[in-house]
Amino acid sequence: MKQLDSITPRDVDFARWYTDVVTRTGLANYSTVKGCMIMPPYGNELWENMRAELDARIKKVGAKNVTLPLLIPESMLQREKDHIDGFAPEVLWITHSGEEKLAERLCLRPTSEVLFCEYFKNTIQSYRDLPMKLNQWANIFRAEKNTRPFLRTTEFFWQEGHTLHETEAEARKMTMQIQNLYNDYLRDFLALPLVEGRKTESEKFAGAVETYTREVMMYDGQALQTGTSHYLGTGFAKAFGITYQNREGREALPHYTSWGITTRMIGALVMVHGDDRGLVLPPHVAPIQAAIIPIMMHKQGILDAAKKLEKSIAKVVRTHVDASDNTPGWKYSEWEMRGVPVRIEYGPRDIENGTCVVVRRDTGEKAVVAVTNLKKELPKILQTIHDSMYSKALARQESMTYDARTLDEITEIAKTKPGFIRAPWCGCAKAEKLLKEKFATTSRCIVDEFKQNTDIKCAISGEPAKYMVIWGKAY
Repeated sequence: MKQLDSITPRDVDFARWYTDVVTRTGLANYSTVKGCMIMPPYGNELWENMRAELDARIKKVGAKNVTLPLLIPESMLQREKDHIDGFAPEVLWITHSGEEKLAERLCLRPTSEVLFCEYFKNTIQSYRDLPMKLNQWANIFRAEKNTRPFLRTTEFFWQEGHTLHETEAEARKMTMQIQNLYNDYLRDFLALPLVEGRKTESEKFAGAVETYTREVMMYDGQALQTGTSHYLGTGFAKAFGITYQNREGREALPHYTSWGITTRMIGALVMVHGDDRGLVLPPHVAPIQAAIIPIMMHKQGILDAAKKLEKSIAKVVRTHVDASDNTPGWKYSEWEMRGVPVRIEYGPRDIENGTCVVVRRDTGEKAVVAVTNLKKELPKILQTIHDSMYSKALARQESMTYDARTLDEITEIAKTKPGFIRAPWCGCAKAEKLLKEKFATTSRCIVDEFKQNTDIKCAISGEPAKYMVIWGKAY
């Protein structure tokens, strides 16, 4: 019998714990190219489930999927200066075809705004073509110095939506519609609590007028940006000559939005919900929702009974019968490590009594359930697990969010308490830069704007505050 690999405890070495969980549960393996990862079947199935649900939600807002090239000519990238300046340090370039030097460098897409612009330019003619809502599922390349599976990789996978609209109001409405779509997806499907808001000028997407984000707190108190939506204005349309005939018969520039969520979300699932035994996967997204463990499998009829049980519930849950030769105890630990929401223990006594034992991964609670009721009860149990996981993560996030009104208070929190800092800000880039340089703490998002005169002062500069901001360290 093979031995189950141990996992480094979270509070001993969180980084090592994360790597242990990701690699030992089959989510990802390292490849020979630094920063590129292999997603084995288990990790890939998890991403497929995440993708399928999000794709369905995106299509409900009217977006259609397209596929665009991986390579971008340098001249095309240079046509939107703010955009390329923002991505320049991360761009990977192709300079040769075989032994021959290319006349023009090609970059591996760091994002696809310029590719979509080229397509839009050749497609949009009149206001009747608007709004145009497109989405792409693709791989993206960005040069990363310090890589970690899912969190920072040279190659990663995502969806990127791109839309054009007649008016600024319509484009801004789309930006916020996607913001809400992402929020609902994180909460209702992945059991992830979040803080949402607008990025500051220094933190917004290169070339955007405004960027909206959602920040999720990991177990160690650091933030992970989990999807953004951008209002891009008319800058890209102007740079690429995208025009259309408006309702008055005049030439006009369309208003642009873009938005995306990446495989970083898998890292978020690991670091928010995982524990010292490994993964704890939210039920809606788990590749296997119920692992059936036959007890005393060597006895005649036990395995057949387990497979019959599996067939009876296959329409309501994704399930798997562990028919390996390992001991039940080993199987319990294995499926716990892989984060399966429930395991079903099924042995001779259970078969005789017409029952089974259902064990929750998140709490370890056990319940004896009649086999005839299992099909009805399992969905309820899985929803209860989802709700419990969300509540637990939210409570932790709230308990690790601290209010500060002075620089001394920020200093004390930043030095002694991992988590988020909620503090007012005057809007001055110098004050924002001070926290970044002093504590490696950045503005995660603006959560409120003071539109009337108040007595609230910036916690950093002491000047009148304009915004309430969530600050924190981030992956």
